[in-house]
Order: sequence, then structure tokens, then C-alpha cells
Amino acid sequence: MPAAPIRPAAPADIAAITAIYAGAVRHGTATFELEPPDAAEMRRRYDALTAQGFPYLVAERDGRIAGYAYAGPYRPRPAYRFTVENSVYLDPAAQRRGIGFALLTDLIGRCEQRGLRQMIAVIGDSANAASIALHRRAGFAMIGTHPNVGFKFGRWLDTVMMQRALGEGGATPPREAPPR
Repeated sequence: MPAAPIRPAAPADIAAITAIYAGAVRHGTATFELEPPDAAEMRRRYDALTAQGFPYLVAERDGRIAGYAYAGPYRPRPAYRFTVENSVYLDPAAQRRGIGFALLTDLIGRCEQRGLRQMIAVIGDSANAASIALHRRAGFAMIGTHPNVGFKFGRWLDTVMMQRALGEGGATPPREAPPR
């Protein structure tokens, strides 16, 4: 049985998603945003991704949203259309319970079903051992670190880049463009 039931996010989940992300912005280095976006902005972001067919998921625990994950374009240029960047955020009370892994694994499967071929994780802060370990467990490999590219909480932060092949990865040409 999964750590928490996972389902596609719905507009009704935006308030909970906004609260989880606000905590990450205010207290963490997983995101380099300095001010938490409001619910209207989070809804705009959700709508932009889901309108293009990208997966946006939530995990529920005890009747509440425990975390969320989504995939979106890695870069805007057309040659990147088979590569996505992933994001996973958890309510602090839901951490270290397997929920992040369940969300990420489900997200990977949905991206593979769409014909996507690579997933990139851009992890804020090289000291974010939990996120690095989560991605490694899900099959991501370390591809590099951008040192001192963000400044938050009075210190310089790195970004850690990890990558995982989806489906056939780069072994074969894609059959067709994934729907956008």
C-alpha cells in the first residue's frame, strides 16, 4: 500500500498547495523564491501546467494534502520538448514517511506514459541531503552543481542538478512530440 493515496491535483487543492509551498519559501532552501506567491498565482501556475497536459499530483494523508509534485517544461525551446523538470514539496509533518518517494515515482510513471524521455531535478542547496537522497533512490544520477547561484537567508546557495531517463531515454529517437 502506498505511503499516502496519490491523485491528480484539482483546483480545490490550491489552498493546501499554497500553504505547503509558502512554508518551503519562508523556511527552506528547496526553492529560491523569497516571497511566497498567493493562491491566485499558484492557481495560475497550476492552470498553465495542466493546460499543457503535464502531471500535477497530490498525496493525501489523514484527509489532508500531505504533499504535491508536478512536472513542467525544462526549458522553453522546442528541442527540449521531451525533457521535463520535476518538483516535489511536502508538508513538514509528512516528511520521512515515504510520501515524497511515492509522489515522485507516480510522477515519473505519468511522464513516461506521455512519451517524455528525460527528467531533470534542480535541487536548491547542496546541503539538501533529503531531496538528493530521494532523487537518487528514484533512479536519478548526479550531473553537476552550480555553486553559489542563489542568495537567500543571508548566504549563498548552490543548485544540484540530477537527471533520470524516462522510458527509453536517449537510446532511441522519440516517436512523436508529446502533447503540450
